[in-house]
Amino acid sequence: MELWTTGVASPRGSARTAKQLEDAGWAGFQVVDSQNLSGDPYVALAMAATATSRLGLATGVTNSVTRHASVTACSIASVQRISNGRAYLGIGRGDSALAHLGRAPARLASFERYLRQLRVYLRGEAVPFDEIDIPTSIAPPMSELELADAPPASQIGWLAGGGPIVPVEVAASGPRVIAIAALHADRIMFALGADAERLQWGIALAKETRTKAGLDPNGIAFGAYVNAACHDDIGIARGLVRGGLTTFARFNVMHGTAAGPVSDSDREVLRDLHDSYDMRAHTRGDSRQAGVLTEPFIDRFAIVGPPSHVTERLRGLAALGLDKIVMTGAMRGVSESDAAVAKQTMETRVLPSFVS
Repeated sequence: MELWTTGVASPRGSARTAKQLEDAGWAGFQVVDSQNLSGDPYVALAMAATATSRLGLATGVTNSVTRHASVTACSIASVQRISNGRAYLGIGRGDSALAHLGRAPARLASFERYLRQLRVYLRGEAVPFDEIDIPTSIAPPMSELELADAPPASQIGWLAGGGPIVPVEVAASGPRVIAIAALHADRIMFALGADAERLQWGIALAKETRTKAGLDPNGIAFGAYVNAACHDDIGIARGLVRGGLTTFARFNVMHGTAAGPVSDSDREVLRDLHDSYDMRAHTRGDSRQAGVLTEPFIDRFAIVGPPSHVTERLRGLAALGLDKIVMTGAMRGVSESDAAVAKQTMETRVLPSFVS
């Protein structure tokens, strides 16, 4: 099982960060795509690619609204070329990137259509013009130009010659997005927490969806986003993941109702999280929403504690059939010194057990 980590899309700092992560033994590095909060992810990933030789590189995650599918495909394919085949496209329906445009996550039908087109573009194939949903109020049909000749469809020509195709990984927490991902992704990245029962539910749903569609139920990979902090003082570890956990746990109750298996006590925490979430304090460990997370909830949805416990929990996730874990550690609003200790402990006392 590969262990990845996340970071901001810093155009100037990503190369240095990526080199440090590669030297520490991480399998990959994901950068956020949230234009009002961070730099451009593709610039950051390209810079990271030039400083590394082994590290996997991915968006964590982009969305289907702020860029046209052809632009997203071109951008991540460019990172693929620069990195010699180490790029992955992580994509979801959107959260903070859309919130700072005054919008909620993408509608499901639009998201599925985007994924279909994205896969076509990444294969170097053509998308018919009539399937491109640019409103004519923004840009009229090309026919108005009365050109002598013109492209018959939308295609990224420089990808038509072949080469390694960028794998698409869909972030999913609700049943409908899991079902869409099961049909259109190379890997589903569950945002269901670290609870085994919830992850088993997601895997079973994905395989059932593929079977009903006549696809091989084992023809897709599974991974998960997990908030984690490795520290001998579990109280400190819990505090370090609070901010990030509010973000990922909220995906499970985005519209007010928790999906999948969840206890009454956890359902209550999720409801309180939904009702108290302040996007202005997104990811902060000292936020109002971070205060609603109980210790039992943190212990189930995140992986926190000393190295032996963290290692055991991660091995349990591998036993479920997950082949990739993207770990988010300490974020904003926590002790920097505690965060540094937790990061070093994770890299020196946990990571070596998962490096092949």
